[in-house]
Amino acid sequence: MRRFNLAVLAALTLCAGLTAVPAHAGEGHAPLGIENCTAAACHFDVPAGTYDVKVLLGGDADSSTAISGETRRALLPATAAPAGERIARSFTVNVRTPEGEPTGAEGTPGLDLVIGGAAPALADIMVTPARHTRQILLVGDSTVCDQPGDPYSGWGQQLPQYLRKGLSVANYADSGESTVSYLADARLWGTVQPLIRPGDLVLVQLAHNDKTTDGATYRANLETLVAGIREKGGEPVLVTPIVRRWFNSDGTLNNTTALLVNGLGVDHPAVIRSVAADNGVPLIDLTARTKSLVESLGTEGSKALYLYNEKRDNTHTSVHGATVYAGLVRDELVAQHLVPAGLVRAAE
Repeated sequence: MRRFNLAVLAALTLCAGLTAVPAHAGEGHAPLGIENCTAAACHFDVPAGTYDVKVLLGGDADSSTAISGETRRALLPATAAPAGERIARSFTVNVRTPEGEPTGAEGTPGLDLVIGGAAPALADIMVTPARHTRQILLVGDSTVCDQPGDPYSGWGQQLPQYLRKGLSVANYADSGESTVSYLADARLWGTVQPLIRPGDLVLVQLAHNDKTTDGATYRANLETLVAGIREKGGEPVLVTPIVRRWFNSDGTLNNTTALLVNGLGVDHPAVIRSVAADNGVPLIDLTARTKSLVESLGTEGSKALYLYNEKRDNTHTSVHGATVYAGLVRDELVAQHLVPAGLVRAAE
């Protein structure tokens, strides 16, 4: 990534009243700071791991700043700062390779952040290795994953913006995966399971691609994932799939396509609910939540949640839709006391 030359950097640093620090975030070294940033982006040469990021937002004029990073992950929602004021915010970010989908491109080494928003103003930043951070690991498909390009977005890609410092999202969802393929691929379950630490949450939403998986196999695969998470001391959370935007003539979604019943008659949400109940696993019924929301918006209003206007796609979500659905997941995490309310933020 292109950096400022030293003369420009020195001038900006003096104007902002910032102090440069050594560009290394390793153990025993000073944190990385603003000298690693241009006006619109920051790059930090750090190894894979989990990092706390503290930002100071605001400038001479009214501002509104949002921060994304790595593969289009939303890390901080738009945050307003009145002219002349500074507002501090913190979040924790997971840095990994590949940085997006586990079977995708490796991405750029280190931590990359994009400074966006309607009127962005980054006054200062500090990046340090995270300590005692709890993880939320995500196991899922294309409706959950860190999508590499516009206009697509998975809800897992938008979830980090709702979390405060001390809670990170490691999104190992991958496009096209079923329970069968996820368990079989060493880049997926073979990579995720060893990363699970005692106390970590592991959210599992796999259904959209289990089109030819019979009921017994589907149930057994979910139970294998649950057992494997618990084996490592993690806490499994089963998530029913988001609905497809497939309306009946009466404006409801009460059909097999919308509600993820496959060609063999396997009702995926019903099986997930049953496995959760039988194994004492927390359940986020995202099928029910998204069905209610889509029906309330109607055939026209619900188009913006999906990629209908862009792609005639009624399965994959837009950035807006993924953000709304991530908010539903956040609400359930708090309501079920799966994460402390103090580690969760509302959109600003």
